[in-house]
Amino acid sequence: MPTYRKADFPVRNVRRFLEPGPVVLVSSAHKGQTNIMTMAWHMMMEFQPALIGCCISSANHSFELIRKSRQCVINLPTVDLADKVVRIGNSSGRDIDKFTAFGLTAAPAEMVAAPLIAECYANFECRLADTSWVTKYNVFVFKVVKAHVATRPKTPKTIHYRGDGEFMISGEETRKFRKLFRPEML
Repeated sequence: MPTYRKADFPVRNVRRFLEPGPVVLVSSAHKGQTNIMTMAWHMMMEFQPALIGCCISSANHSFELIRKSRQCVINLPTVDLADKVVRIGNSSGRDIDKFTAFGLTAAPAEMVAAPLIAECYANFECRLADTSWVTKYNVFVFKVVKAHVATRPKTPKTIHYRGDGEFMISGEETRKFRKLFRPEML
């Protein structure tokens, strides 16, 4: 097993190693307005019920749409949408209709008013479960109320943000380490 020679690293950049998961597109709707935002700051908070914590800047157009509607859809794009994901993140829904501008299909959700993004590998319909961190930290805690996931490919190539404009792509065949874990841990 290798050991690594280490050097000091700027604390402000530790997120480059700790980003929790794939970049997602969050779609929202409120009073006839829809929007899509790119987000990398999210985390699983509980498995049953499925709770997801999301940090959304109060300066983001989606912040008020989600705060007022109390719902959204977390959409999982794959690498083939990488260019659109970045461009969506670099534009504002105050200025453009992102579905039209980026050629994405708004599909109806079953449990929330926010639209699904049809071109995404998975869509998770969410309702706001806890508002206590919204005003203090801009963290929304959502309960997933409906999940839609493509049947193929089994392991999608997803986009992961490393900070400073750097991305990684995942999607290699999953390695199985089940023998290392006790069944109650799975």
